[in-house]
Amino acid sequence: MRLLSLSAAMLLVALISLTIGPADISPAAVIKAVAGAGTNIDRTIVWEIRLPRTLLAMMIGATLALSGAALQGFIRNPLASPSLLGSSNFAALGAVIAIYFGTSNSFSMAVPAAAITLSLLSILLLIVIAGKDSRVLTLILTGLALSSLASALTALTLNLAPNPFAVVEIAFWLLGSLSDRSFAHVALAAPFMIICWCVLLYDGKALRALTLGEDTARSLGISIETVRIRIAFAVALGVGAAVAVSGVIAFVGLVVPHLIRPMVAYDPGRLLLPSALAGATLLTAADCAVRLLSATTELKLGVLTAIIGVPFFLVLVFRERRGKPAVI
Repeated sequence: MRLLSLSAAMLLVALISLTIGPADISPAAVIKAVAGAGTNIDRTIVWEIRLPRTLLAMMIGATLALSGAALQGFIRNPLASPSLLGSSNFAALGAVIAIYFGTSNSFSMAVPAAAITLSLLSILLLIVIAGKDSRVLTLILTGLALSSLASALTALTLNLAPNPFAVVEIAFWLLGSLSDRSFAHVALAAPFMIICWCVLLYDGKALRALTLGEDTARSLGISIETVRIRIAFAVALGVGAAVAVSGVIAFVGLVVPHLIRPMVAYDPGRLLLPSALAGATLLTAADCAVRLLSATTELKLGVLTAIIGVPFFLVLVFRERRGKPAVI
């Protein structure tokens, strides 16, 4: 029943997203356009402009929330986020490099392609540096080191940008947005995200077993080292693809699992799919809000999600002060 309710909410928000824009199209006209009926103008607006944007919002929201839920369950830390392993920063660095050298001017998909390439490189570096049999702490420290390196190189690129226009373009991309996206972006990101979803959902039972401790999980036949590498690979792949097509979207992977966790009795295995559905709903709703709140210049999606995330952190602080720590 819970999954059905979340799925219905996700589809409802997606339908609302398809109706929002400069052109006034009713929900009935949107449904007709999606089905291939209706006027040529409605079909063009829905299929070429609004549907790719809505699909990306759902895919990215699901990927970030699912990755956050999986990392929080595996590390057993409620503050773990998808950016923990450095892949998002490396993806952002790849996009920044593509903009810096101007390749995006001659090849429209250069930015997401470069971002995904650097994200895959971060996975390789993480595995090589941390090692296959590394502990969780080693994996986290390696991820933080890689994240810091990517952030430093991004700052260096901004500092050495050849002209102010490149700086503005880079800065605006880093803020995160889904405007002007097409089905080419969907096709580029979808394979990596689908792999991420399949791997993380497959490891739901392992996450549940880990709540009993690593020794108990091993006695149940679970290879902790294999699960660790598999989750790190899947999260880096999915988050890298998300950042590649949208820029940096903050806090979704941190906030959504916390909102859903009480509904599943704090079971990390049962948390995964509901988090994905809720993440898709939340980010699509945020993208709707961005378009509704914007006047002359569209508010960046990453800015809005960051603003939403700050009050959530304050709630965590007040819970700690009352002696009610966040529970996994």
